[in-house]
Formats: sequence, structure tokens, C-alpha cells
Amino acid sequence: MMKKIVLVFSCVIWLAMVAFAQPKYLAVNPKIHQPKYCLFYDNHTMPACPDVGENFDVEKFTDRIKDCGVDYLTFHARDNLGMAYYNTKIGIRHPSLKYDLFGKLAEACQRKGIALTAYLNGGISSAEGVAHREWTTVSFDGREYRDPRLTPYVRTMCYNSPYRDHLIAMVKEIATNYPVSGFFIDCLQNFYCVCPICIKEMKERGIDYTNKEEVGKFSEFSALRLSKDIYDAATAIKPDLLIYNNNPGYEEQSDFSTYSEVECLPTGSWGYEYLPVLAHYVRTLGDRPVLNMTGRFYDWGDFGGLRPEAAIKSELLYGLANGMRPNVGGHFHPRGDMQTAVFDRIEKIYKELQTMEPWYDNAKNITEVAIVYPENIQHIRGDRQLKATVRMLSELKQQFDVVTLASDWSKYKVLVIPDDIIFNDEIAQRVKAHILAGKAVISSGSSGLDPNKKQFMLAKEWGVKYVGENDFNPAYFKVGNNFNKGLPDMPLSLYSSGIDMDPLPGTNVESYLIKPYYNRGWDGEYAFYYTPPDKVTDKPALTINGKVAHFSHRIFSGYYEKAPVELRTVFANVLDKFLSNPLVKCENVPSFGRIFLTEQPGRKMVHLLSYVPELRGQSQMIEEPIALTNVEISLRVDGKAPKKVYLAPDKKSLPFKVADGYVRVTIPVSKGYSLLVFE
Repeated sequence: MMKKIVLVFSCVIWLAMVAFAQPKYLAVNPKIHQPKYCLFYDNHTMPACPDVGENFDVEKFTDRIKDCGVDYLTFHARDNLGMAYYNTKIGIRHPSLKYDLFGKLAEACQRKGIALTAYLNGGISSAEGVAHREWTTVSFDGREYRDPRLTPYVRTMCYNSPYRDHLIAMVKEIATNYPVSGFFIDCLQNFYCVCPICIKEMKERGIDYTNKEEVGKFSEFSALRLSKDIYDAATAIKPDLLIYNNNPGYEEQSDFSTYSEVECLPTGSWGYEYLPVLAHYVRTLGDRPVLNMTGRFYDWGDFGGLRPEAAIKSELLYGLANGMRPNVGGHFHPRGDMQTAVFDRIEKIYKELQTMEPWYDNAKNITEVAIVYPENIQHIRGDRQLKATVRMLSELKQQFDVVTLASDWSKYKVLVIPDDIIFNDEIAQRVKAHILAGKAVISSGSSGLDPNKKQFMLAKEWGVKYVGENDFNPAYFKVGNNFNKGLPDMPLSLYSSGIDMDPLPGTNVESYLIKPYYNRGWDGEYAFYYTPPDKVTDKPALTINGKVAHFSHRIFSGYYEKAPVELRTVFANVLDKFLSNPLVKCENVPSFGRIFLTEQPGRKMVHLLSYVPELRGQSQMIEEPIALTNVEISLRVDGKAPKKVYLAPDKKSLPFKVADGYVRVTIPVSKGYSLLVFE
């Protein structure tokens, strides 16, 4: 019994170290290729396809890639059907492929100066799973097949079966025999597996294999272990490889990957609020290449889609304004048919972006606000309150990052801690150091509570005592004169749940909750649906204690639900108290406009974007940019007034004025995007 307890404890500690330890990021290897303009080709081909590669003209294909100014290409060496496109002695070459397609491509890319990364699917390999059923996962309910059946994920691979050695051997085979610059290992997801091999190891480690949560942690550990073993095997052959594992967290794989990739196709399942979150987060994790992968189609698996130029360009511009390099995904036709229209669109977009490359190259974002979100990648990718916080700060044109415990918080003037960030000792210590440095904090809901949710960990600094969850449904609030600028004089809805709190001596209550006549509910006779506000209570809705502001309710969750402008307004009023002179101010920029500030030695750049995704049926669409006129941009001088202000790439000078610590300039017309340069 004691032995089992020790094993359980050691395994839990080990998994925690893998998942949550602050990573030691690999130093950037100067010999590794630094991707600038990239293409990513899917080539998942059914074994029944009769004519793979028959029309492929490798010279024309790579010439078109070169014409686009592309320096980095990701292409399938082995797909998720288990089909290899090179002369493998280990895997299964596609039965209708008569030559070494990947080898021809690799040779042409090397000759033409295009870095080539080999794609292998790590989590899915159908043909190899058919040949070796013992290599596939057994799901928690005991099934080998997954539902729905009409999906590439119908059969997934076990990372602890002999498949792992098979996959590593293919990586070594490619690294040894082909001039590749890297590896992209896809779909290394946490596929729950309770096959005999996994059960045996879980028993040895003292893991409860009947507990789904514990099996999930073991699956995550298995995926990360395989990622590391692939990295070790590949870099032992070629030390200067670009390696990325798709799906494991960026922090968790930091020691065995050399670049990062953010896959986001907004018209697919990601939506238009995914890229902003990841863009503001990934750049805080070290100085390494970050690729912004969108797609030319409307969803993966869509061979016949070619999205509008404005849609693709807007996503790539967003990435470039946030230090991410463009990468457009496409489908390679199994025969190798040339898709001229696709190349024409990408070439037009890339050639326009490349005219501004001198201002993109190695530019770094300047930020002064941080959204504190110390959670794992699954939460970061999907959390609604985080998306809403990012959207709110973006609409307010603030320059901000999303930070976890993996990054330094000391440079930020304001920490925004949204809704449900429960504190541990490290978070509390960091926040306290921030406050002691004279900097500000804005938090909401249960953020700041201890793990047992009994009290605020920094009660003195917060200036409030936690009483319990608030039971108003719905809750309304009324804001006092100090923070009511731009708000209608009426009870306002919060659209979210919250807490009750009592102010400590010295804390100012700037807003009070208003209770409804009765809560929403059913009493057996009536549906209490119409619940108007009744009277103002003595319960605080917003408190200010020094430089710490706390909203009783989860305002960012409320903003996600209904996007009430009033919640953004009251938040903006509080932020303005703590950050009255932000890096950038603007006039005549609508709420959907986005502004980003970057810098290079000797100059700063303001990126202005004005694209709006429209909901059309079930899909969001950007078809054209929106023109803005007479946009006034004010950049905080910080002691360094510019000598020249102009729009890139034409370098036509614009008149400017310096006053009150800002340099002010007007952009006469901005058609979707403007790059304003302060030399």
C-alpha cells in the first residue's frame, strides 16, 4: 500500500512538473532558418486514389512558390491516412505513387533556396492502424473506433505502443536521407488510451486507470514524452532543425521545439476571436519564430474553396502586427494538378506584404497592460472570459499581452485579472510585488480568492472582505460620479454572476448593486421571467483601494454573453484612472478598428486595421476592407520625439505636432490597413 501511495505521489508531481513548471526556453539557434513567408500544404490522400503524383511538375510548382516570395514550405512526408510520399523502407508508400515525390520536392526546394519542413501526423495514421490494430488507442469506454465515423479521427494511435518507435524511425529516415529544414508533427492530442500497454505503465506508476481525469493526464504525458523523443532523435542527426509539435501546449513543449505555430482558420471552428488571444499570448514565451497559419479555403478538407483576398490578408496583417510570420494553408491535389488561381491570390497578397517587410522584420510589440491568465493551453484556447477580455482591451485600443506564470510581469503598468483567477502563493507574490512597485490592478468576480475560496489572498491590498456568492439573478448596478462618464443614468445589467463583498476601512465604494424584485425562476405556477430592478443595496459592485480596483461581478463573462457597451465603458473609466496617458490614443477609429504598436531600433510603427467579419448564415466572412478617413493617431513620446512621420511603404511624409507628451498625426484615408512609421 505504501509503495502505491509513493508511486501515485511521484507520478502526480512529475505530471505537474511537465504541465505547469516555468519552462526553460531553448536559446534561439542562429543557424536555424528564420521563416518569413510560408506555405503549408495538406496532402491527406485515400489509399484508393489511383493516380497520385502523375501530373506533378516539381519545377513549375517550386517556381510558383518562389514567385510568391516564399522561403519556407511545409509538405507531407506522411499523412494522416498513413500514406508516405517518399521512398520509405519503414512506412507505407502510397500504392499508386510511382516515384519519390517528396524527394523530388526536397531537391528542388534546396536548389531554389526554399526551406522545407516534413509533415508527419503523430496522432493519426489510418493505414498503419489497420495493419497493426495493437498500435491504436482503446478509448475510455473500451472502443477502438471513435464517433462520428466520417472523420480522420475515427482511428487514433497509441503513443506508448510500438507505433512510437515506428514514427521516430520514420523521422530519423527522413532527417538522414533528405535535405529538410524541420519537422511539423501534427495531432499529438491527448487521446485517452486504456490499451494493455498503457494500463501496464499506469499500474507501474500507481495511476488510477479507472479515473478518466488521471488517464487524461497520462495521455498528455505520453504525447509530450513522444514529442521529446522525436526532437532528440531528429536533432541528433541535424542540430539546426525547426521542430514544432501541434496540439501540446507551447509552454509544455518549450524544451523540445524550436518554433511556434498558431493554427487558426476563422471560418472553421476557430472563429475570429481565437487568433487575438493566441497572438497576445505566444509572443510572451520567448524570442523564437511564430508562424500564423490560416488557410486559403473555408475549412480543412475543403478542396474547392478560395477565400476572398481581404479575408486572407486581414488575418496575415493581424499576425504581422503582432510579430507573427504569414503562413497560408492549402490542399495539394493528389495528382499534382497546378492550382493557378490559388497561387495567383497568394502571390498578390504576399507581394503587397513584402513591400512593407523592412518595417516587419524583427519588429517587437510594445505593451503596458497584461491580462493575467495562469492556466494551461486548453483553457487559453477556449476560455470565453479570456476571449472577451482580449476583445474589450482591443476595442479600447490598449497595448497588452496575455501572460501566464511562464513570462515576466514586471514591465506592465496595469494587470487585468479577469473573473475567475484563483490565486496560489506564486500568483499572490507576483501581484503583491506589482502593487508594491506602485502599479495598478483591475480584477473581477472571484479573482484574487484563495484556493478554498474563503478569502482574498491579498485582502489588505484588495481592500475588501469576501462574503460569498451573490444571489441576484439578474444583477443590476449603479455607478457613482467618479466613474460614470459615458454611462446612461439608469440601473444597468451585469449579465453575469458575482460575489458579495464588504469594503474594509479606507476602501472607496464607487458602484453599488441593485437587486431585482425577485430572481428568475419557476415557482410552480409562474415563470419569473420579467425581473425589473428594485432598490439600490449597500452591496459594492466596484471598489477602489489605492491602485486596486475590483468588480464584484464577472464583467468579462457578461461581455462575452451580450457585449454590453456599458460594461466596456465602466471598465474603460477605471482603466483611465490608472493609465490616463496610454501608449496610443486615437480619434475617428471605430470600435472594430485595431491598433498595434511595434518598434525596431530607431523607429516605432503603428498598425491600423479596419476589417469586420460579418455573420452570414452560420459562417463569418470578410469580403472587403472598410475605409476610414481623417484618423488621428497620438503616440506617447516618452522623451523621444520623432524627426519624421510617414506611411509605409511609400515613405510619404505626414505633418505632425508634438504637444502634451504626444506626437499627433492624421491619416487622411486608411483602406483596411495603414502602417504609420515614426522615425
